[in-house]
Amino acid sequence: MNAPATRKDLMIVNMGPHHPSMHGVLRLIVTLDGEDVIDCEPILGYLHRGMEKIAENRTIVQYLPYVTRWDYLATMFTEAITVNGPEQLGNIQVPKRASYIRVIMLELSRIASHLLWLGPFMADIGAQTPFFYIFRERELIYDLFEAATGMRMMHNYFRIGGVAADLPHGWIDKCLDFCDYFLTGVVEYQKLITRNPIFLERVEGVGIVGGEEVINWGLSGPMLRASGIQWDLRKVDHYECYEEFDWEVQWQKEGDSLARYLVRIGEMVESIKIIQQALEGIPGGPYENLEIRSFDREKDPEWNDFEYRFISKKPSPTFELPKQELYVRVEAPKGELGIFLIGDQNGFPWRWKIRPPGFINLQILPQLVKRMKLADIMTILGSIDIIMGEVDR
Repeated sequence: MNAPATRKDLMIVNMGPHHPSMHGVLRLIVTLDGEDVIDCEPILGYLHRGMEKIAENRTIVQYLPYVTRWDYLATMFTEAITVNGPEQLGNIQVPKRASYIRVIMLELSRIASHLLWLGPFMADIGAQTPFFYIFRERELIYDLFEAATGMRMMHNYFRIGGVAADLPHGWIDKCLDFCDYFLTGVVEYQKLITRNPIFLERVEGVGIVGGEEVINWGLSGPMLRASGIQWDLRKVDHYECYEEFDWEVQWQKEGDSLARYLVRIGEMVESIKIIQQALEGIPGGPYENLEIRSFDREKDPEWNDFEYRFISKKPSPTFELPKQELYVRVEAPKGELGIFLIGDQNGFPWRWKIRPPGFINLQILPQLVKRMKLADIMTILGSIDIIMGEVDR
């Protein structure tokens, strides 16, 4: 009698770029031995739009509408980093009120981003209900954004030296109402998810990254803080006016997918605390430093000469970048979002290098999924929280 022959050949499977839980157009070439993952190779670039090259022939104000298309779920952060660079290069003061408005917008954007991480992450694991709940809350944040900026997702709201418009009448009360309501929503999520045995079974001990490993890979944000390292750029760099508020850095020491989930849930609550303090203490005064409007304005051409008639009627005020280089960073929801900026005594930047958190956090994926089951790829990829717009830029 013949013994059944065991097959040893491996199967190579394409996951994505159209797979629903790839969150965009990420393609993974996975080598499988039955259910076990032997190897995984991420392939990027399906959403590459040349964002860094576009920046090199746009003035900062012209480039602002583009930047919201990197991480299109946390749009305020990309705008913040785009104006923070030139502000530091030109040593421009931001009025107190504008700084407070920025903090409020950034933290609302952080909550919106974490919500749209939570829903699909749960759906990938197999829990459908939170997916509908998060949209209910997120819709309210977008209503607040729409009232303040006129746009729901791509706001184009930050300006060099302040913000584009002041908060409308009654907005602060609406935002405070939202904060009170949202805290009850978070309690609901925690009841529904955090102690759920099926959820814990899927995420506990899956995708563990140790503290030393995290630093060696250059990971940042919730990935870093879930591995026991208390590092938050809002506390480290003191940008905007975060040091005036009372809040805690959220961190866990396990380093698995559950720890990353807990860090993000905790961050949403801390963001609400920051927003409430900012709304209650918001000072009066201007919302934009108007002095910088006069930077590098073209000389008035002779009336009715060639330039007046054919080149431009009224050149927009451009901001001249001095001949220096600078690295600026903010703590985006996904990690450290940075820009390396080289000025050239010109309205256009000479080099505009983006350091996207998602791209660098994604590097560790092949190492995390090896020797796991196929179904764990979803859990691990979901817990990293990537947006392909900023990975490919």
